[in-house]
Amino acid sequence: MRATDDPFDEPPWAMQLVVRAEKAAPPAHGAVCAAAATAVVRLLTDPRATDPEGEWHARVHRWESGRIRKVTRRARGVRWPEVQALPGVTVDRDGAQVRAFVPGPVADVPPELARLQVAGLDLADDEEPKPPPEPPYAVIALNPEVPMTTGKAAAQSGHAAQLLLMQAAGADVAAWVEGGALVHIARDLPWRRCVEHAAVAVRDAGFTEVPPGTMTAIAWIVTGRD
Repeated sequence: MRATDDPFDEPPWAMQLVVRAEKAAPPAHGAVCAAAATAVVRLLTDPRATDPEGEWHARVHRWESGRIRKVTRRARGVRWPEVQALPGVTVDRDGAQVRAFVPGPVADVPPELARLQVAGLDLADDEEPKPPPEPPYAVIALNPEVPMTTGKAAAQSGHAAQLLLMQAAGADVAAWVEGGALVHIARDLPWRRCVEHAAVAVRDAGFTEVPPGTMTAIAWIVTGRD
């Protein structure tokens, strides 16, 4: 299954993602992408978002009705605890901390988020790939032919996880979410072969870094039943 962001959604809304990036101990690129993807899914499956009476439901529904735009920012020092007071979900994975926030209009971002830098988050990865968690988990592979900063890759990972939540087989998704929506960022896979078997693929709208229609990420769920 494939999905393309709708470039005609106006006024634009976005889900803000904030990465904790301390100068002394920056997180790894892949860990940030995995944490971002899990944070997106945990926010979208939170009862405050899924229950029609939930306090987040109306905003999440409005955002999902258009394109699923995401904006990645970075925080360090006192800026990180400041944003914890805003509605959202924080995930800590392999030393990376990422918080996903309830979506809102791009033109009306809370000041605690607006003061955080958007561009320029580009982190190194671990020398050795991290092993996958115990199933069920989602595999996300980023297109090795498309250079992306960590901020861009984190947003694309969030897109891929969200598309899995929306489009993959119901029983597999339920097991994945119930198990914590864990994500493994795969490296050194045969990209073109994997594309043919992936459950979802992300095609970017082209607002930043890559041309419109670029396939940036693919994803599928590993159940452990094979």
